[in-house]
Amino acid sequence: MGFFDFLTEEIAIDLGTANTLIIHNDKVVVDAPSIVARDRSTGKIIAVGREAAMMQGKTHENIKTIRPLKDGVIADFDASEKMINMFISDIPALKKKWIKPSLRMVVCIPSGITEVEMRAVKESCERVNGKEVFLIHEPMAAAIGIGVDIMQPKGNMVVDIGGGTTEIAVIALGGIVCDKSVKVAGDVFTNDIVYYMRTQHNLYVGERTAEKIKIQIGAATEDLELPPDEMDVQGRDLLTGKPKQVQTSYREIAKALDKSILRIEDAVMETLSQTPPELAADIYNTGIYLAGGGSMLRGLDKRLSQKTDLPVYIAEDPLRAVVRGTGICLKNLAKYKSVLIK
Repeated sequence: MGFFDFLTEEIAIDLGTANTLIIHNDKVVVDAPSIVARDRSTGKIIAVGREAAMMQGKTHENIKTIRPLKDGVIADFDASEKMINMFISDIPALKKKWIKPSLRMVVCIPSGITEVEMRAVKESCERVNGKEVFLIHEPMAAAIGIGVDIMQPKGNMVVDIGGGTTEIAVIALGGIVCDKSVKVAGDVFTNDIVYYMRTQHNLYVGERTAEKIKIQIGAATEDLELPPDEMDVQGRDLLTGKPKQVQTSYREIAKALDKSILRIEDAVMETLSQTPPELAADIYNTGIYLAGGGSMLRGLDKRLSQKTDLPVYIAEDPLRAVVRGTGICLKNLAKYKSVLIK
């Protein structure tokens, strides 16, 4: 423990397409939407996180809201760096320090990411004072966060449905045996709902409204045991141009999302078909674990279970499974050394 360790703070980051979460001292200190609002005339970032999310779809020409990450990968380098920086400087414990501490970070990345994209994440973190930056694949972090002992010679299947990508991986002996990453996840579900409301109800709704519909009455199947009530949706009538309201039910949303969920099912089936037989035998006994915000879609576990004939379990607090796993890695760097990408 040198003098510099005293100045070093450790943080775990789950840089998501939809939400960014940061753990510091075993607590989730930042949990905010990955959105940035920029002033077009000056190029300055005026808001980040929740505040910027409130502005989404309601801006005038001088303000632009950006989502710096697309499909789990940095799309806007400058905005993402400023976003990470602002989130880190928002951490209460770091705010009090008068010297800006250097950071040891573990950051999560999608499993289908390229070398170049990986470097982009690393550089962004190094620029915000990251002295040591470790990366970890999302499904791996999700598995650790769910509580799976990944070091065992035993196969576990994790499906992490985030905002930009769905990551499916079979994990054994602290490594990913086979994986698949599809760009069908929360954002696609939201767009499906926007499209459905437009084509079926002639109602034009924004992204935020569609997101609200997804959370309140979203469903993956039409036969739910506890169906949610119908919901009133407000938007703009495409024929008259007037604001109007329509009622919609979970059945309609299940129809709207059907094609996208089929693609996730196919990806799960494909990954299962590539799994070595010994691990497939393990998965038959352990089942499939779901993590990420998308796994909270009503009836999705049931639907996947019917498709695969396997038990499907949703992680507790699925939104935070990945960041929890990243935090556990940070605490036990020596144990998980082999899992991390330096």
